[in-house]
Amino acid sequence: MIKKIQLHLENNFPHLKGKKLLLATSGGIDSMVLVHLFHALNYQIGIAHCNFQLRGNESDEDERFVKQFAHENQIPFNTISFQTEKYANENKLSIQLAARKLRYDWFNEVLAKENYDYITTAHHLDDQVETFLINFTRGTGLEGLTGIPSQKGTIIRPLLPFSREEIENYVYENGITWREDTSNASDKYLRNKLRHNIIPILKELNPSFLDSFQNTLNHLKQTNELAEDASKMVYEKVVKEFEGKKGINLTTLLQFKNHKSYLYQWLNKFGFTAWYDVYDLVNAQSGKQIFSNTHILLKDRESLLLYSKPIDDVIEEYIINEDQKSLKFPLNINQCKVDNISITTNNVIFVDENKIQFPLVIRKKQEGDSFYPSGMKGKKKLSKYFKDEKYSLIDKENQWLLTSNNEIVWVIGKRADQQFLANETTQNIIKIEITE
Repeated sequence: MIKKIQLHLENNFPHLKGKKLLLATSGGIDSMVLVHLFHALNYQIGIAHCNFQLRGNESDEDERFVKQFAHENQIPFNTISFQTEKYANENKLSIQLAARKLRYDWFNEVLAKENYDYITTAHHLDDQVETFLINFTRGTGLEGLTGIPSQKGTIIRPLLPFSREEIENYVYENGITWREDTSNASDKYLRNKLRHNIIPILKELNPSFLDSFQNTLNHLKQTNELAEDASKMVYEKVVKEFEGKKGINLTTLLQFKNHKSYLYQWLNKFGFTAWYDVYDLVNAQSGKQIFSNTHILLKDRESLLLYSKPIDDVIEEYIINEDQKSLKFPLNINQCKVDNISITTNNVIFVDENKIQFPLVIRKKQEGDSFYPSGMKGKKKLSKYFKDEKYSLIDKENQWLLTSNNEIVWVIGKRADQQFLANETTQNIIKIEITE
């Protein structure tokens, strides 16, 4: 096995040579083989052990075992204890998800503090099968069927091509000791049920099951890469990104037979799960929305608009005092007194100082807002102005207004209220300008 993994590392992980590796080590058979292999191959390694305090004294014995091994082999050792059950309850997570988050957050802390380059875990081929079946039974897209990636960022999984049988044979051939996790014998968790009851049947039906599975997994990965390439090409034709939002042109998208697949490919990373609702949004009335925990997907005429949910505690009003020359947030706005009116653009207005009342306030729309749009006759409700100007729902929510005594002075960057504008006879003129 050592020659096989050496060749595997040289072919697929040549960048690990000379790097400092942090090996996640529970004390179980897989992680102890991982440490033995990298130690025998003279890689620069350290050990990281997590005590999740889930199995009482057994967890403490695991920690002592790994610590003793590290000491005997002069390998740098890092350990930490977690109150996993308490953390899971406080954050409404399963024990497995809580443990995963705790350990990887800590691994990254050690990585930064001790200047390690990569985290290395002992996931192997049988783990791949279990993960595939878990995702398959729960329902997933093509990406979920491609298994555990061999590398994701700083996380390296060099044992993925090796079966549990190969690992066990290496242990017995080399007299390696390890700690048995008694919870592995329980069928309480889905992964264990599959490991004990389903996978042995698959191996019995096909003695070459693992080889066949590995080939299938490689085909799925290649197919997924093709899908990602196609998705990127269609994305460039269909999606426009602007002001932190994404606009999906439905007229163009519907020219593609597999438009639902593209929507899934683009949107699944934003936390959407109600896919039938997402697909129905394509033909829904303008204004209908779908929500994930972090994003909003809005049907707006012939487009779907994707944008982040607003933060609840954002301040909605910003003050400009009379002696204040500029405001940096939410917009870069400068004000100054001038002697005359120069060229007016969408980003500049000239107002009569005698007609406004300080402090000026920048805010979003409110119920009942109206103004006298410059260049138009009479008074108009702001909602009617938005409709006439074909504002999307997002544009309406994002539009800032400059107000005086709660009256609109300027729909900022769009149109001023003619009541407040300076003219040739105005003696006290204030220039208000948006700058980049």
